[in-house]
Amino acid sequence: MKNLKMNSRSNSSGQVLVILIILVALLGAGFWWLTSNKQTMAKEGREFGREAVQRIIVQHDLNFFASRLSPQARMNFPVSAQQEFMNNVAKLGAPAGPIDVQGEIEFQSQFFEPRGSFHARINYPARYADINLTISHPVGRWQIDDIAFVPQREQ
Repeated sequence: MKNLKMNSRSNSSGQVLVILIILVALLGAGFWWLTSNKQTMAKEGREFGREAVQRIIVQHDLNFFASRLSPQARMNFPVSAQQEFMNNVAKLGAPAGPIDVQGEIEFQSQFFEPRGSFHARINYPARYADINLTISHPVGRWQIDDIAFVPQREQ
């Protein structure tokens, strides 16, 4: 009788151990996935920030600019303001040299709601201009939340 009671206790403690091992493995896999996803989102955000500056400042791509604006940015930049913004950018001509875009992606919560702030100084033949860009990734794709282009006075 004593053998039977000890056998059932060791079986139940073995089952608990297996469940704990499975739980730890699932938690580890979940944490790995979240960390990997965070790194991927940060990399994509930095690439989008650089691409946005390149397409807007160098290529003067109005379609890219208009299609990537967030809903709030569309309210801040109606079609006429978008056209005026691109005219101000195009008025300075082609940048003299490559554009160095600086910025980083931050997450509002530990792994979700990425936002990025980028800054670049664009050198033109007669002067320079600063561009500040704020992006986010709420659902589905990266979008431009805010953009400011500040040309400096001619030297």
